[in-house]
Formats: sequence, C-alpha cells, structure tokens
Amino acid sequence: MIARIEGRLSAIGDKAVVVQVGGLGLRVYVPDTFKTHCGPVGSTVTLHTHLHVREDELALYGCAAEDELHLFELLLGVSGIGPRVGLSLLSSLSVDEIRNAIATEQVPVLSSVPGIGTKTAKKMILELKDKVEAVAGMSSAPSEMLEQDTEVIAALTTLGYSVVEAQSALQHVPADVQGVEERLRAALAYLGA
Repeated sequence: MIARIEGRLSAIGDKAVVVQVGGLGLRVYVPDTFKTHCGPVGSTVTLHTHLHVREDELALYGCAAEDELHLFELLLGVSGIGPRVGLSLLSSLSVDEIRNAIATEQVPVLSSVPGIGTKTAKKMILELKDKVEAVAGMSSAPSEMLEQDTEVIAALTTLGYSVVEAQSALQHVPADVQGVEERLRAALAYLGA
C-alpha cells in the first residue's frame, strides 16, 4: 500500500524515525543501521516501506534498500517472526550475512540475535533456505565453518562483541590454529583485547 516514502527527516528515536512528507509526520520503524547512516535531522531520506496491519495498529517499517525490505518481508513470512524481530535481525546482521547464514544453515549466527532462539533459527532456515542464496565469496557449506568456531562466536558474543565482529575476527584466524581456546585467544588478539 505504501511502498516508498521520501521526505525530510524530522526526528530520530530509539526504534523509529519521523519523516515529514507534505504536511504529515510519518513514524517509520527502521533497523539501527539506517539510523547511523541516515544523516542529520533535516536531511532528505528515502525509505522502502512495509505497512504492517494489525487489528489495533497500523505501523510502517522501512529500509534504505529494496533488497533489505525484500528480506524483511521474507522474514515476516516465518511463523514466530514479527516485524520487531525482523528489525532486530537487520540491526544485528547485514542482508548478506543473514542470507548466507540461512543458506549455509548457521544456526548459531542466527540465534545470537536478540529475539531469535535456536528453534526459531532452525525454522527460518527450513522455511527460507530455498528462497535465499548464499552470497558469493562467503562460506557456502556449513562444514567449512569449523565446529569450534560456533563455540568461539558464542564466547565472543558473551564478552560483548557483536556477531559480525566475532565472525570477522574468526576469518583472520589461520585454519591451522586448532582448539576452542587457541582460536578464541587468536580472535581476541585480532580484536585487540
């Protein structure tokens, strides 16, 4: 119904932005990544939107890019994932990381996002695996991710690092470094801890 809006950014909140379109101020819920790149209040923004209709509420959810919105709408098709959990996913992981995690069945990556448990992550993979493709250049098979890397990612996220930071650090750990403790130590060294 409302596919895209363009207007002046009039407010930036914790979970949403307000976009002035004509004489209307539209509250649009957006991923955290949008809020950090949208520019200052007063700048012109364009959002691809999804109108979520419930019996007691109409809410606009927006994304900067069409592919991000398409993934958001695919996520909404999974039972147990509502718009706020969908935004949480897009705030924690990039579109390519979500697609790759689904295509390569990386449950720990998905379940590390707030609001996503192991069951929901498995359900996402089951329902969306055929609808998303692995991103070229990223791991294409779950077996390529070393078994202990799952534990290392969990340890790093417990220490306060994001999933993206943990994965980036692990990509810089040589494959010949084996064992959870050694890989964790090498990842922490890369992160400068």
